[in-house]
Amino acid sequence: MNSRERVHAALAHEEPDLIPVTLAYENPEDILKRYGKSSADLPSMRQDVMRVSVELPAFPSSLADRYFEKSMMTGDYWIDPWGVLRCYQDRRRLSYAAVGPLRRASSAEEILNFPWPELGDHRAALIAETNALQRSGYAVQGAMSQTIFEHAWLMCGMENLLMKMHTDPDFVQCLFTRIATWKRALARQYVEAGVDILRLGDDIASQHGMMMAPKMWRGTLKPLLAEIIADARESKPALPIFYHSDGNIRDVIDDLIEIGVTILNPVQPEAMDPLEVKKRYGDKLTLWGCVGVQRLFPFGTPAEMDTTVRDYCRILGKGGGFVIGPTHSIESDIPWENIVAFYKAVEKYG
Repeated sequence: MNSRERVHAALAHEEPDLIPVTLAYENPEDILKRYGKSSADLPSMRQDVMRVSVELPAFPSSLADRYFEKSMMTGDYWIDPWGVLRCYQDRRRLSYAAVGPLRRASSAEEILNFPWPELGDHRAALIAETNALQRSGYAVQGAMSQTIFEHAWLMCGMENLLMKMHTDPDFVQCLFTRIATWKRALARQYVEAGVDILRLGDDIASQHGMMMAPKMWRGTLKPLLAEIIADARESKPALPIFYHSDGNIRDVIDDLIEIGVTILNPVQPEAMDPLEVKKRYGDKLTLWGCVGVQRLFPFGTPAEMDTTVRDYCRILGKGGGFVIGPTHSIESDIPWENIVAFYKAVEKYG
């Protein structure tokens, strides 16, 4: 099997020749470069999934003064295409303070008049990139994480948005719907490009539970996610749907399955036991990730990594429905020895 065939087998709940493996956000070349290594140092560093995305035009610089004070636009900063001012706090641009352009907005008119990013028609480029990756044997994701909620809170501010969900639901619904409409259009382009998987997601939980009452999520975000999924599946009914949220989202897993989600990521072991999730939902969901970067990767030993990967491959991989990988980015505080131990264990047990 090549990587694409292997991933499709796992998603169909069949046992492939090897359990698929993928990094959360980087490619192996990124990791090797960061650690000053080459593929000869870790030949087992397999990657079965690649992502395609679109490049959006820059936020109009002429409008920056409308949304931000000049004092905010100093030092190392960048305004992303959605109008979020990111003030970076480290040289690698990994940490930043986000200031939302709609943080003071109070009406639907301000939402509708906002200079939303121009999506444009990316189909030709997406088709070419997707086809090239698939010819090379990879499974391809259409990347659309930060689907609704994360864009909304970045644009308004987290505390402000959560308060408005209680005090001004009409404002929030207008904002969510405007973002979801934009994302529906992007999802259609991914489907037309022939991606193997549509990747959706929003961090909607902490490690202890949901950031909002499940009832509120069901009344606001769930219907919009359902519309995006249904629209994407009009022309490709069996399209696998990937949903990402860090934290403990047990309260809404059944809801996600109901609206068509077939892949759950990252199944963060510090918040949810992947073995329990497999036992309850293994016939309905593919578990994707599961190897924690909060404890095991940075603080575990190579022996612990070997044992964890062995158990996950044997239990989570039974009957298919499992793609193994780190639950988030491989940060610079992770010992190289644990990265080696992870890939060697996947090679041994997967």
